[in-house]
Amino acid sequence: MKLIIQIPCYNEAEVLPTTLRNLPRQIEGVDCVEVLVIDDGSTDNTAEVARTAGADHIVRLKRHAGLAEAFKVGLDACLRLGADIIVNTDADEQYKPEDIPTLIAPILRGEAELVIGDRGVAAQPNFSPLKRRLQTWGSQVVSQAAGIPIPDATSGFRAMTREVALRTNVLSHYSYTLETLIQAGNHRFAIASVPVRTNPPRRPSRLMRGLWDYLLNSGVTIVRAYTMYRPLRVFTTIGLGLIALGLVPLVRFLIFYFQGRGSGNVQSLILGAVLLIVGFQTILIGLVADLINFNRKLLEEILYRERLQTNAHSTTEPRPAASSQDQHPPSRGV
Repeated sequence: MKLIIQIPCYNEAEVLPTTLRNLPRQIEGVDCVEVLVIDDGSTDNTAEVARTAGADHIVRLKRHAGLAEAFKVGLDACLRLGADIIVNTDADEQYKPEDIPTLIAPILRGEAELVIGDRGVAAQPNFSPLKRRLQTWGSQVVSQAAGIPIPDATSGFRAMTREVALRTNVLSHYSYTLETLIQAGNHRFAIASVPVRTNPPRRPSRLMRGLWDYLLNSGVTIVRAYTMYRPLRVFTTIGLGLIALGLVPLVRFLIFYFQGRGSGNVQSLILGAVLLIVGFQTILIGLVADLINFNRKLLEEILYRERLQTNAHSTTEPRPAASSQDQHPPSRGV
């Protein structure tokens, strides 16, 4: 049983040594614990510091691609390195590393395939009252979209099995947290949440440029991911809503028409007809999107099988104790 702890980093040279030093290197039920650092195009010496501080593997992106891309590249690297369990955590040690055994425990017991660290956002002292309410509300929305209760959907402290990593496709350029949960829920993976502790923030978030920027990007991510996996439900709901709105002026016109006053209310007839037509067209779009959804599932299955074949040798071939590679394109020994 091999566990790899991956840490996406962007200009984290100052805090990274402490984070790496505090990571557990021996966990009951796990034979091997390794650490992978993803240097997301840092302009400081993050990669060099990570190597000196004891990271087993380093992946360097040639440009700053963002958290979602760094997370995706990290998963691919962990799969190539033969990880059975992957833990993702932050470089600034927002989450206490002592909770990693607690985080992976449901996986080791066979109770879950994806485990989310629950920070207790409703009562998190490091959050403002507004942020606590928004985090709680957002987690409820994602829970509905994923079809499973998730108390802390934006938590980046999570553990997953190799199978979940093989099935995960990150399409968002903003954050991986919400999209991957909706994906996992629709793949019917066993998802669990465990309480975890946090440290006081060392610096302001680099992902959030402001509250409204966060709300906009998170909202777009949720809507896009949910529509991708439930297109017929989304478009049918919108279409039926438009049809219901169209019936209101149409019924109004009919009432006036049978009262002999229909000639002065033709606008109600026109508005109702337009809404009905648009509603039926929206439902038809949903049918087409549902057919495209089946094609997406086939493509995901092809990608899964390709990943399976590509990484099949990773569980049998010997690996060096430390490695470093640049991405786009990858190269060994950098």
